[in-house]
Amino acid sequence: MQRQKTSSAFSEYVGGRHELGQNFLADPALITAIQRLVRTQTQGPIIELGAGDGALTAPLARLGRPVTALELDPRRVRRLQTRFGDAVGAGAGAGAGVGVDVDVVRADVLRHRFPATPHTIVGNVPFHLTTAIIRKLLSERGWTASVLIVQWEVARRRAGVGGASMLTAAWWPWYEFELVRRIPAAAFRPVPSVDAGLLMMMRRRVPLVEERGGYQAFVKQVFQAPGRGLEEMVGRTGRVRRAELREWVRRERIPARTLPKDLVAEDWARLWELARR
Repeated sequence: MQRQKTSSAFSEYVGGRHELGQNFLADPALITAIQRLVRTQTQGPIIELGAGDGALTAPLARLGRPVTALELDPRRVRRLQTRFGDAVGAGAGAGAGVGVDVDVVRADVLRHRFPATPHTIVGNVPFHLTTAIIRKLLSERGWTASVLIVQWEVARRRAGVGGASMLTAAWWPWYEFELVRRIPAAAFRPVPSVDAGLLMMMRRRVPLVEERGGYQAFVKQVFQAPGRGLEEMVGRTGRVRRAELREWVRRERIPARTLPKDLVAEDWARLWELARR
């Protein structure tokens, strides 16, 4: 069964492919790889961000799990309604799952209310909205795994490759970030000017830190503090006594020129334990 809905907070802005920043997947092998990743690494109902013309929607529906396809462009919503209203329930198409519920929702992802119950997020994210959408998702409480196609450099920063960003460090105690693979620009139509990356975010079953607000404020202080290395920068926040900080750096074998971006999730959790005393 398929239903068309309109998100209560839908943005009235609509436009064509260029206006919405859409670059659609056009590589069958990549689509198959994403379907396999979702099948083997995630569980529960699926919410797809920016379904577009349904390149991912159909393979996701064939996994036999309920799929909610979010799409902003009303023209594509109508096409998705026609396609999946006829194809999925009837078993038509390339192995479409009989009886699978594909729910097409006309929605602005940044304003959409995601369910509080466990689910999986999958999406080919418009590059110009990548950070905004990731921030939105990280603040949500229901999803357990997110499989996202994002701009390559953003994927690297989120996963901490070559150094973690402040955003990653701020959320690491609650999420794991993995850079799965690089995706060449040629895999999309129209072809974007840069490559993309397949990023996976997993919610930790047991957070490394309990207090979110205080921890995130501390991370921001450290990243923004002046200094030539971690010890000096943390010291300038006034949150950790110098003697304890020197002992922690020695005990953890952290090099003198280490910067905040060089720490990993467990380092941040232990450093926060010092700061919150």
